[in-house]
Amino acid sequence: MILNKGIEPSHILVITFTRAAAAEMKERFQVLMGRKEPVTFGTFHAVFFQILKYAYGFHGGNIAKEEQRFQFIREIIQKMHLEYEDENEFIGDLLGEISIVKNTGILLQHYYPKNCGKEVFEQIYQGYDQRMRRQRLIDFDDMLVYCYELLRERKDILSAWQKKFQYILIDEFQDINSVQFAIMRMLALPENNLFIVGDDDQSIYRFRGAKPELMLGFEKTYPKAKRVLLDINYRSAKEIVEASLRLISHNSERFEKKIRPRESTAETEATQRRVQCHLWNGQQEEGKAIIEHILKSCQQGYTYNDIAVLFRTNTQPRYFMSQLMAYNIPFRTRDNIPNLYEHWITRDILTYIRLALGSRSRKDILKIMNRPNRYITRDSLDEAEVAFDVWADYFYDKNQHWVAERIEQLEADLRVISRLSPYAAMNYIRMGIGYEDFLKEYADYRRISQENLLEVLDELQDGAQAFSSYDAWFSHMEEYTQELLKQKRQQELLTDCVSLATLHSAKGLEFPVVHILDVNEELMPYKKALLDADLQEERRMFYVGITRAKQELYIHSVKKFNGRELEVSRFVPEMQGMPAKDKI
Repeated sequence: MILNKGIEPSHILVITFTRAAAAEMKERFQVLMGRKEPVTFGTFHAVFFQILKYAYGFHGGNIAKEEQRFQFIREIIQKMHLEYEDENEFIGDLLGEISIVKNTGILLQHYYPKNCGKEVFEQIYQGYDQRMRRQRLIDFDDMLVYCYELLRERKDILSAWQKKFQYILIDEFQDINSVQFAIMRMLALPENNLFIVGDDDQSIYRFRGAKPELMLGFEKTYPKAKRVLLDINYRSAKEIVEASLRLISHNSERFEKKIRPRESTAETEATQRRVQCHLWNGQQEEGKAIIEHILKSCQQGYTYNDIAVLFRTNTQPRYFMSQLMAYNIPFRTRDNIPNLYEHWITRDILTYIRLALGSRSRKDILKIMNRPNRYITRDSLDEAEVAFDVWADYFYDKNQHWVAERIEQLEADLRVISRLSPYAAMNYIRMGIGYEDFLKEYADYRRISQENLLEVLDELQDGAQAFSSYDAWFSHMEEYTQELLKQKRQQELLTDCVSLATLHSAKGLEFPVVHILDVNEELMPYKKALLDADLQEERRMFYVGITRAKQELYIHSVKKFNGRELEVSRFVPEMQGMPAKDKI
């Protein structure tokens, strides 16, 4: 545009989603030009904030910090006296839903929340919005909403920016949301000099408001648009490209395209297969096999940096991480992997076991005395250490025999737990005491998935099988937690390590060797993917995972996950080009 068409560089806007991508494009451009040119490179948020800065005088201090946003929500929900177990998790979920409302442009009254009642959510949303406006603060979602409102209402300001940005180039267009696209359409008028690049098969952020249909319908919005297909895959070996195309061809809502590798890769050995699928009995066998392969790859000349292990959700790799630690294999996680042993459900189970082993701390008893609900009042406990017989007498004296009998039953249950193995104790707490029923009631109250809570119990109980005593189990938890903290501290210092990432955070990355964990129904595709649009996004996610591999791809499925039998994912036969019944 600059060299061949004589276009003024200051009129060009290049826009993408991440600061890293914007910086890399700017650097490449300047190297190609051999000099600095005043082309604007930036993220959507950076460009929109620049527009707001000129209109409203905003500066960096007006952008709310994450801890401020959490504190505002924390104060609102505390005033409302809402019940929740993990405060940070609940606040994070609420902020995520507030973000969805803003990014999709949906009217608040038409949004049905997943984490609490509709009226409660509306109250929280409005309270948060008012607090932000009162303190003249904006979050990243407000940058979009405020910019859209400003340009829609102030034609003079819109006109000034249209004159500034006469040529707009958008990268990763498949990830755009409705509000971003609406702003881009306004800025592009009247000439509509828009150039967009994207891959509809890699649109995997619908949960953030991204709408792949905006790209699929681009030529209807702009009938004069010309399409250019970039049909060469410069990254992956021929077998990997072919497997990815067989898989993604099962999606109906996509542009039909034929992709070919840059060159046909000759096999070093006639027997070598660049795409391999394996079925293991369980996670332990799966993890051990992957570790053996990692060590073998390193013997063959690869480094740890060349290897990635990918998965669908950030809770999946916990067991595998403990195996990596046991083998002293350095790794880097690209997501926050929550520690199972710090989950509030785990803390409840451990409190039961602590009491069974002799603790009579008031704090411990208060934690579990109504899980499940025994209708015991807090004011019945006024001593730091509790004697069960005195506690029961408190209710006998009040002629509330049924409550006293529940206290006596709790004491009897604790005696049983004290004699059991960790695995059997968990089973007894879940079924015998009724903790699982408590979780189901809590999930219904919070309007969250019962399955997600029960999965924590399943994972904890499955892991407990390896330990015959509480001491051994507790030691493992402590060692794992300390090792996890050590890994987090060392991650930035590691120069050669295996990468662990969810399919979402692996997007844009590439590795010579890729392993994908637990490719099973309910996990990949995820069990919540019930609608066709959801299933197509799950397939796109798996496609992204497959196409991270440059030379070798290994797909791993298990017969049992956390003790439950699971089917091999439908995506495996799809990528193999086989009927579903012939999986692996």
